This record gives sequence, C-alpha cells and structure tokens, in this order.
Amino acid sequence: MLDTTALNQQRNFFDGHAEIWLFGYGSLIWKADFAYLERRPAFITGWERRFWQGSHDHRGTLEAPGRVATLIPAEGAVCHGMAYRITPEVLAPLDVREKNGYLREKVPLTFTDVSSETPEQSEGLIYLASEDNPAFLGEATLDEIALQIANAHGPSGPNREYLVNLAAALRELGAEDAHIFALEYQLSRV
Repeated sequence: MLDTTALNQQRNFFDGHAEIWLFGYGSLIWKADFAYLERRPAFITGWERRFWQGSHDHRGTLEAPGRVATLIPAEGAVCHGMAYRITPEVLAPLDVREKNGYLREKVPLTFTDVSSETPEQSEGLIYLASEDNPAFLGEATLDEIALQIANAHGPSGPNREYLVNLAAALRELGAEDAHIFALEYQLSRV
C-alpha cells in the first residue's frame, strides 16, 4: 500500500495563501471532521464520480478492501459536491486521511449557492486517486461493486455506510449522479 502523505505535502499549489478552497466529492461531503471557515455547495466539470478506488485503511482491510469514490475524466460531465474554505494547517490531517492513493490536485470550481447570472468561481484542491495508484480497483459491474461494498468493513465502519451516506448527501444537495444512485439501488438488493 502506498502512503501518499509525504507526496501531498510537497504539492503546494497554494503556497503563501492564508485560505484554500477544498472540494469534497465523496465522504468529505458528509463527513467533514476537520475545521473549516465556510462550507458551500459547488461543482467541478470534466469529472465523474466512480467507486473505483480501493479502501484498505478506512472502509476495508488489506485482505478485503472496500470501494470508495474517486473521479475519472469525462468530457462535459458535472460533479457536484461541497467546497470548504480552510486554512493551510488543515491539509496535514487531510493528507493522512486521504493517504491511500489520493493526491492533491488543483481544479476550478463553481459555487451553486449564488443566484446571480454569472456563477462565482474559484480555484481549489481535490484529492484524486488516479488509475496509476496501487489501490485503484477500476471498473466493474454494478453487481460486483455492490457485493464488494456490502461485504467490506474497516476501521471507519461498514463500506455500505459510506455509499448510503454519500447518496443521501447528494440528494440533499439536489444533485443527480446516475452511478451513485444505481449503485445504491443495487446495494439494497444484496
């Protein structure tokens, strides 16, 4: 298992900034166990959420990894989530939380809680687990993914809880996500 903590601490896209926007698209939407200054719904474009990343440290084990969200490039796609305005000190514990293959990346994000004709935008950070990390599990059928999620359990709890909470958080945001909702339905049948 690769620990990306040290790598992330070298990826200082916002060096010298007193505040940074962090975009959460998975558990960070509903499990913000870190200090933040502000929380706003937002989206990023060109990315789709998929349960293709293995979790050996939170929602599974080395012997029976769970599956958690990552992003894959997809032209024209919109991925809704939650943006948090944080101070740079918050990144150190987040680097540890996201150490199982996730790397900090810089992305443009658009806030959805404004009613003006010109959407408010900013640059922010995401934690991205790309296909070249050792914990990447990749594509599988909804049946296979749901079965793996149903059976996985790790130090942070059942893998099932992660998916169900994510689906509920997306509904609360009024966001559509065909993959997540189809996976949630499939999980209810396992």
